[in-house]
Amino acid sequence: MRFHCTAFLEMLKGKVEEEHVFMPPRHVHGMTELKRDAFTKSINVPALKVKKEIINRLMKPLKQIALQRPGLKRVMEDPEDENKRLIILDPCQISSADSFDDSIKIVLGQFGVDLQVYTHNLELTYENFKTEEILRAVLPEGQDVTSSFSRVGHIAHMNLREHQLPYRYLVGQVIIDKNPGVTSVVNKTNIIDNAYRNFQMELLAGEDNMITKVKENGFTYEFDFSKVYWNPRLGTEHNRIVALLKAEDIVFDVFAGVGPFAIPAAKKNCAVLANDLNPESCKWLVHNCKLNKVDRRVKTFSLDGRDFILGPLKDELNKISTDVGNSSVHIIMNLPALAIDFLDAFKNLLDKASNNNLPTVHCYGFSKDDNPAKDIKEKAESVLGVSLEGHCCVHQVRNVAPNKEMMCISFQLPAEVLYKEHSQFQVSVIPEENEPKPKRIRTDPSVQE
Repeated sequence: MRFHCTAFLEMLKGKVEEEHVFMPPRHVHGMTELKRDAFTKSINVPALKVKKEIINRLMKPLKQIALQRPGLKRVMEDPEDENKRLIILDPCQISSADSFDDSIKIVLGQFGVDLQVYTHNLELTYENFKTEEILRAVLPEGQDVTSSFSRVGHIAHMNLREHQLPYRYLVGQVIIDKNPGVTSVVNKTNIIDNAYRNFQMELLAGEDNMITKVKENGFTYEFDFSKVYWNPRLGTEHNRIVALLKAEDIVFDVFAGVGPFAIPAAKKNCAVLANDLNPESCKWLVHNCKLNKVDRRVKTFSLDGRDFILGPLKDELNKISTDVGNSSVHIIMNLPALAIDFLDAFKNLLDKASNNNLPTVHCYGFSKDDNPAKDIKEKAESVLGVSLEGHCCVHQVRNVAPNKEMMCISFQLPAEVLYKEHSQFQVSVIPEENEPKPKRIRTDPSVQE
């Protein structure tokens, strides 16, 4: 370790760029098997010498210019004076005494601190580099670096691009190293194109344990992530729909998954019929109902969505059509790739109209149209064979990928669709002003659908 009283890093001629100072050594480029020792590197950083008794009072005003790196201390012993300490400064902000702004100079003056900036030789190791810095140093230059992932309990789920695949096991290990609590990293290997909505995945690093536990909106869900569908980005949407429900409402969840709509609805004292074609989803749905103590209010089914509508849903609607009191009926159809195609199952579903309490449908869909709200509305109208103009609202859920939106259309089923014989009931308009404004979510091509 060497200290000298010269202007810090004069040879850099100005402000030091962080990506150069804190880039790992060049020889790690192209590494496919993680070798942590190879990341060791020495750099020079600026430092102030300060009496040890005033360190605690100085750290807060110096917080913005003190070095902040993973695993590095900002205060070190001064080997030349046991009564002093070194405050390590950010080389991207401080190179000499002239780099301090007036407010910092005033603070240092009040404590009698010499403005002289010393040079401190610092050794960086693998632990001191950020995920993005490690991956940028290893992967081919000019290529996108993906360090983002979906966190599902202890599992980090990634969607790596083609050029990243040769480095996938290294990427997985870095994700585990840099994210406490992550013990398994998987990469999606195909799109969700099967009937059960789960996808094949490859274990990149960590333990081969796909049974996980997550918390969402105060509820706990357990499931085998490799066999069911779960998207951690839908918590806000689950909460939005449940907020529209009131106690004693009747809810039909056509594509229920492991229960993120059904369980909160049941906790709100709604009667819930929840269905999913995937027997694994249904198994975990039953488990999660018990786990959240709502199993007495949820009836579960494992049927094709159309069979559920034509069977249990139809039977239940016939039972409640004459006496629903102040309760409302809600039908949730969260299968964005296909749900709108199932709407035709409601055509002439019931024989006669006996009251005007028409079910409200919340149906999800994807759109790549420039006007996704109009597109989703027109698709629903085409399947139903009626106009929904003035009787629906369309909510933007999130950006799935570039030019691809997930939308939710909510509307009351028109009497002329639902009943073989119908009276001219007044259909309630679902006002848009009652819907919260959607937040625009950053487009990320790595996000799962």
